[in-house]
Amino acid sequence: LVEITDAIRSYTIKKFERIMRHFEKITKINVMLKVDKIQQIAEATIMAPGHVEFFAQSTDTNLYAAIDMLIDKLDRQVIKHKDKLQA
Repeated sequence: LVEITDAIRSYTIKKFERIMRHFEKITKINVMLKVDKIQQIAEATIMAPGHVEFFAQSTDTNLYAAIDMLIDKLDRQVIKHKDKLQA
């Protein structure tokens, strides 16, 4: 696991705000950041009402890039789910 600095924490929270703008009904977010040799791994699970769960994982040599890719993956899942609910 990675020691979470204030910079990493605030960056991650700021990025998750993007997902919250698209889908306000999120009840819980679990984020795990780890290092595997030179690879930085970011993974997250988002819970929503109705036992809806979104999961994504991304890997990069740069932790900030891994977080960015993680948010992109989760955002696509959340938007797709929201579109299904509206249809």
